[in-house]
Amino acid sequence: MSSQPHAASTTSSDDLFRLEPASLTPALLGESPFWHPLEQCLYYVDIPGKALFRLDNGADAPTRWALNDEPGCVVPLTDGKLLIPQRNGLWRFDPATGDYVKLLDPPYDASKRRFNDGKADAKGRLWVGTIDDARQPESALYCLRDGAFEQVQDGITVSNGLAWSPDGRTMYWADTKAHEIYRLSFDVDTGTVGEREVFASFEKRAPEQLLETYGGRPDGAAVDVEGAYWIAMMEGQQLLRLSPSGEVLTRVELPVRCATMPTFGGADMRTLFVTTAREKRSEAELAAQPWAGCVLKMRVPVAGLPVQFAHWEA
Repeated sequence: MSSQPHAASTTSSDDLFRLEPASLTPALLGESPFWHPLEQCLYYVDIPGKALFRLDNGADAPTRWALNDEPGCVVPLTDGKLLIPQRNGLWRFDPATGDYVKLLDPPYDASKRRFNDGKADAKGRLWVGTIDDARQPESALYCLRDGAFEQVQDGITVSNGLAWSPDGRTMYWADTKAHEIYRLSFDVDTGTVGEREVFASFEKRAPEQLLETYGGRPDGAAVDVEGAYWIAMMEGQQLLRLSPSGEVLTRVELPVRCATMPTFGGADMRTLFVTTAREKRSEAELAAQPWAGCVLKMRVPVAGLPVQFAHWEA
């Protein structure tokens, strides 16, 4: 286990790790991207923009749907529709018809927190965490079982970094404000998690520290077929690829300050898409980083794991 990631070189190649925008349509805070293998497109959300996007393969601009509250994430359903955990509850959306139906109320006080990062496990159970508006350690991780939200973990501030190892026996989970990524044993059949332990931790930004010297804090994540964990480092202007033991294998410098989440896609699952943010960034930073808020993409040498589809039974 590595409590403090150590230095690694950025991999360079004419074909690999060359970043470019997948679309020049910016979001305020792009999040929760996933590649839909049946539709061959990328879905993602804009949290403060209250919007869902679909970027079709080869398209210059995404399709946008307005939502009625802040979405934390978007997860594909086995019936072709989408699950969208929002501040005001769990919703089902049909991109084919625009049908938009509330399924459940939130399991928390929506005046104080909202849903954030979420994904389905290999058995189709939805896992989704929360973020506390006042940034107090009062957020939690929930699992959707039998049509209701069950609290599984608590005591954190910003739930993020959710992912599973290729064999499904390890769950990864992060608290962005704490600058920590956790590892928990996971029973695929029952959805039972073990005690969390620190998988990787990062130095917090000192009060007067320049952003240029700050490595960032862990946000969204994805896992590749070799079991390496890719993490977006918010405000650190980088992506890190960590080994299953927590060592930094690859460090990719980004052209924008705020990456939010990577995901794998494309026909061979070797295109890494990265959502980014521009909300609350300075005019000078946005002028210097015009791709802020756009979805970026690059080719990588190792394929990623496909998205898992969630099940919903009314």
